[in-house]
Amino acid sequence: MIVEMKAGASSGEIDGVVQRAESLGFQSQLNLGTEKTVVAILGGNTGFLSTDIFAVLPGVERVTRIMKPYKLASRDFKMEDSVVCLNGIEIGGKRVVVMAGPCAVETEEQLMVVAKAVKESGACVLRGGAFKPRTSPFSFQGLGGIGLELLAQAKARYNLPVITEVLDPRDVNIVSQHADIIQVGSRNMQNFALLTAIGKDKSPVVLKRGFSCTVTEWLTAADYLLAEGNSHVILCERGIRTFEDSIRFSLDISSIPVIKKASHLPVIVDPSHAAGHYSLVPAIAKAAVAAGADGLLIEVHPNPKEALVDGLQSLTPSDFARLMEELKLVAKSVGRYI
Repeated sequence: MIVEMKAGASSGEIDGVVQRAESLGFQSQLNLGTEKTVVAILGGNTGFLSTDIFAVLPGVERVTRIMKPYKLASRDFKMEDSVVCLNGIEIGGKRVVVMAGPCAVETEEQLMVVAKAVKESGACVLRGGAFKPRTSPFSFQGLGGIGLELLAQAKARYNLPVITEVLDPRDVNIVSQHADIIQVGSRNMQNFALLTAIGKDKSPVVLKRGFSCTVTEWLTAADYLLAEGNSHVILCERGIRTFEDSIRFSLDISSIPVIKKASHLPVIVDPSHAAGHYSLVPAIAKAAVAAGADGLLIEVHPNPKEALVDGLQSLTPSDFARLMEELKLVAKSVGRYI
């Protein structure tokens, strides 16, 4: 249920709505807009409440029900686009933010070479996996804590914010100490214990779409982060599993405008995991920018043939530099910039 306050409603009137919700056993969250405040009344039994309970309170302009499963991620709760600010970088603004780097941190030399290359080509966030979720337990699982330390070194040397994945709720704190953005991978989109822990941490977070999940399920998962008071949520489309086997995953390009219509959250695209092959990454990346994506998450490796993880879908530094120049033209054509 959404309680829309009148423009200029006093803090006392807003508190009155919150206190009424709490007295009925419900939670509330505030969206402090530039013109008016919106209060979300949250709980499993709000459907049994009469809207009049809140409509009669001083300062209330309108009360409506959100019928969708997702509440806080919905534009019904917040009409204006959310922008996640990171060291002066705005994700969700006019700039298309490119995050690039190796799928997995392997060595100090590998990471530093890539960090330098992607920075020179215009990327503004360094990606790199320290903890790697793998289908097989015998595959390379990442360097763990050592990988986090190497990411921190690269961040300091090249002045690049870092994004890396977390797999375990117990590791959220240590990952957030080393990274500027926490990534939730496709396999963990509905790991609600992990989402709750990240929500409480309040760090910026990229929530990847589960490869077998609908947009509605994706946005409802985002509510787990938002419900803990973490407003720094970024969605990431990375392709879904379909009957098609010519690519690794089918990139749902339509999810970008669908998200823009249904939600206020910024959305980026991972063309590398969708493509599964380096030759397809540029076309998918350009299509994502044209469709309105707020950013890209691209895998780059100095020698893909020797990569321990996902070498086939990784771009070389020279290929990445060429793609960045092409992306500038696409971004300009839709009124944005790289």
